[in-house]
Amino acid sequence: MTDLSWLLEDVANSPDGPQVGAFFDFDGTLIDGYSAKAYFTDRLKNRDIGLRELIRTVVESANVERRGADISRLMTVAIGALEGRTEDDMSKLGRDLFARKISSMIFPGARALVEAHEAKGHTVVIASSATPPQIMPAANDLGITHILATEYEVDDRGVLTGKVSGDIRWGADKAKAITEFADAHDIDLAESFGYSNGAEDVPMLESVGRPRPLNADERLEDIADERGWPASRLFRPKGIGPLDMARSLGAYGALGFGVAVGVGSALANGSRRSGANLAAAVGSDLALAAGGVTLNVIGQENLWKARPAVFLFNHQSQLDVLILGALLRQDFTGVAKLDLSHDPMFAPVGYLMDVAYIDRGNTAQARKALQPVVDALKGGRSIAIAPEGTRSPTDRILPFKKGAFHIALQAGVPLVPIVIRNAGELMRPHAIFMAPGRLDVKVLPPVPTTDWSADDIDRHVDEVRSMYIEAMASWPRYVEPAED
Repeated sequence: MTDLSWLLEDVANSPDGPQVGAFFDFDGTLIDGYSAKAYFTDRLKNRDIGLRELIRTVVESANVERRGADISRLMTVAIGALEGRTEDDMSKLGRDLFARKISSMIFPGARALVEAHEAKGHTVVIASSATPPQIMPAANDLGITHILATEYEVDDRGVLTGKVSGDIRWGADKAKAITEFADAHDIDLAESFGYSNGAEDVPMLESVGRPRPLNADERLEDIADERGWPASRLFRPKGIGPLDMARSLGAYGALGFGVAVGVGSALANGSRRSGANLAAAVGSDLALAAGGVTLNVIGQENLWKARPAVFLFNHQSQLDVLILGALLRQDFTGVAKLDLSHDPMFAPVGYLMDVAYIDRGNTAQARKALQPVVDALKGGRSIAIAPEGTRSPTDRILPFKKGAFHIALQAGVPLVPIVIRNAGELMRPHAIFMAPGRLDVKVLPPVPTTDWSADDIDRHVDEVRSMYIEAMASWPRYVEPAED
């Protein structure tokens, strides 16, 4: 059994260029689990599945799992149930489910492997029996532009007919699709890589010169052993256990204690600002310590070089609030969505910090609410704001909005980029509990705004976002931990 380091070295020693293909299966190979199950579970929760479909799905799933049947009948049932939906509906569902569930299923090692192929200029392709909405959000996040998927039939109004269009990309038909793709894109299959976890993909693995079984099932392991194919198994990140839950509850308690001390200080001294400083520093430090999270900060000196400033951070999880408190410590406030003003956990913090709440659905109100933020900067307080405008489900940097840049320009203060690498790994988006571990942060040098103008703001937004992308790429590639 080879390891990730061998796989990465294998890619590094291969020829450069787009004539080399890297064909990845999706379910069980790139992600830890099955996207179809995530979709089916989501539909069950929303009572979107009738009894007849439920029975047929259970029967056909058993035929695939226990009897080794191909998935044609199961796919026919699944796609038939989508009759009457629009392509836009399916795309929206795919993006939503990726953010809530599938993003956390991507193997960190698989991401590193994809990045290794991209660095060599290889043509990276996802080849799967799944449908495009199941695959596309993950492909976009991984930077993969080519997918070979099972397509559904759509009428001229963009409505699904409930029928499969073309071949189901499974077994020999997936291998056929790969061969046709290679012919159309001048790919040398003899130099190309194939990654899959299932024995049904033996034809796919046979079609390339570098078959690489990945997270192989028992049957594929036996076949790989017989044929001398180097099989690998990626590390599955540790799940949240009872001890982690207890630590997380302790972290919430510690944060609550810090906020209570801050509120008490604010009331006693008549100074909300001093109370906020106390709550930010004490509450965040205690909460991170209780949760078993340690900060590894590169460029910490940049936090104090230019204040007041607009501190930008890439937003991945609830953990970001504690990170910012521990880093900035004093004389800062933030911008948050209006919903958080009623959150029992955040509202006391928002009161102390005098946070500006923004109604994202009301542009005029949002602009009005940001004026106090500009005034706060001119009065000596810094601002922390996420330019992405929402949480990213992974560590990929989303497009930046311009609000923070206009604020810095109007107040005449610099921007300070804070790049957070793995907050989403320790606490998933929308999760309640956190995992212990080391959290990596880079604080980049302040970016002056004194010579900016509103006319060239778009260029500055792109430049600063590029700094984040470069900072993320400069961290060492993921290395899987040794087994206990």
